[in-house]
Amino acid sequence: MDYDVVIIGAGLAGLVAASEAAKAGKKILLLDQEPETNMGGQAWWSFGGLFLVDSPEQRRLGIHDSKELAWQDWLGSAGYDSEEDEWGIEWAKAYVEFAAGEKRQWLHQLGVRFFPIVGWAERGGHLANGHGNTVPRFHIVWGTGPAIVAPFERQVRGFMSEGIIDYKPRHRVDRLEKTSGSVSGVSGTILAPSASKRGEPSNREIIGEFEYSGQAILISSGGIGGNHELVRQNWPKRLGKPPERMISGVPAHVDGRMLAITEHSGGRIVNRDRMWHYTEGIQNWNSVWDNHGIRILPGPSSMWFNAKGKRFPIPGLPGFDTLGTLELIQASGYDYSWFILTQSIIEKEFALSGSEQNPDLTGKSISKILKRVLPGPPAPIQAFLDHGEDFIIKSTLEELVEGMNELTGDHLLKIDDIRTQIEARDREVDHAFGKDLQLSAIRGARHYKGDKLIRVAKPHKLLEPKNGPLIAVRLHIVSRKTLGGLQTDLQSRVLDANQEPIPGLYAAGEAAGFGGGGIHGYRALEGTFLGGCLFTGRTAGQVIGKL
Repeated sequence: MDYDVVIIGAGLAGLVAASEAAKAGKKILLLDQEPETNMGGQAWWSFGGLFLVDSPEQRRLGIHDSKELAWQDWLGSAGYDSEEDEWGIEWAKAYVEFAAGEKRQWLHQLGVRFFPIVGWAERGGHLANGHGNTVPRFHIVWGTGPAIVAPFERQVRGFMSEGIIDYKPRHRVDRLEKTSGSVSGVSGTILAPSASKRGEPSNREIIGEFEYSGQAILISSGGIGGNHELVRQNWPKRLGKPPERMISGVPAHVDGRMLAITEHSGGRIVNRDRMWHYTEGIQNWNSVWDNHGIRILPGPSSMWFNAKGKRFPIPGLPGFDTLGTLELIQASGYDYSWFILTQSIIEKEFALSGSEQNPDLTGKSISKILKRVLPGPPAPIQAFLDHGEDFIIKSTLEELVEGMNELTGDHLLKIDDIRTQIEARDREVDHAFGKDLQLSAIRGARHYKGDKLIRVAKPHKLLEPKNGPLIAVRLHIVSRKTLGGLQTDLQSRVLDANQEPIPGLYAAGEAAGFGGGGIHGYRALEGTFLGGCLFTGRTAGQVIGKL
């Protein structure tokens, strides 16, 4: 054997697995098709949110959480309903135990710290045992995505300097090699060096070939979110017709190649039609990769309309039920929707996902964070207001609707219809009670001090000039995560069609559906994607380290 372990993919799961296996004394080869500038993969670009249960940050804010409540929320969201969910359920049980137990302490010992205000993402909007987080659990890493990658990249580079880990970027795996039924190596093509910056497209010029053997082969190559053809091919019927146009929340190299290659070698892929795409996407005015989409992390106050100008029913509220709203959007016959809001709302409630869109948090700058409480939107939001093609700002509703129609060219919106819906909502602001469930949700959110302080605007009338100007935002579907994947047992071993482990083959991260081929079931609780990479990478590395 050339190596004890060959790891395919240098994203977060691969880095965690490599560091754990190296600590056990294993000789490791880490391969990735992209340049070294992409080490850390999609985690580097992330907002850095992690799902934790009953944390010190929660308790300081008066949030009462428990493992039992978290498991209730997980089950209500996942909706497990098939034999393909067998191992996903087992991974979910272990993960919730991890999130309520040693996860925070483990990360803290590695130097990871958290922003003191816990976010309340994916609130649900259903019954108590339905989808969503009952309480805030979205813990933002101080330093966002780069700060969650940093300790593991640091460990890996330390082992590289000691000769324990060999890292070879621009090495694209094309085949898994087998010996007597066991996966015993990899082979593929060496790609030409690339000067591409992180996330930018790199060339596919072949300059050589390689073949390496290993006692264990770990697939940590990510999902399919950058391959829109594959996304549409696997699009779930329950969410209607696949969107004709999507924007990309991940670079093109998130292409799903290794999933097909592993399946060809006998690995079982389950839950192919389970995926997680965001509904609040805007075209990046300053794109890094092709068709670059950014997700708005909205507070709950914007009014949300479909392309025809009809307000979405429950659960179509901003930040409540991502896939529930995606289903509503697709049912409209169009693949875009609209927010209508005020200056008062955008100043308090809008944030953007991604490390590069949050320079204050990413740069760990307290002085810049304090500027968020000053009048006016945060600088990245203002940049989109100034340059973003999806934003319309007008002083009157007539001008706003006219601008919305001009932007799309569809001319589907009727001013009288839009005005009637907004006026009906505005009348309910005069009462401390009422039947508009969005206003009830806003008032409920403001009972949480974190939301009241920095996240949820005081209820107000959208059509009152003092709250203006009025703002419309065209929202696209932005591709992101694969919820299904290679089925693995609790030792991260890839299973075959008979659910038997394939000797020598392991998987972690998004390639494994974040555990078991689908730890999330049908729906995810935010903060569990990075967490799933951490947990499965750690598990795989520790298991392989004992071989």
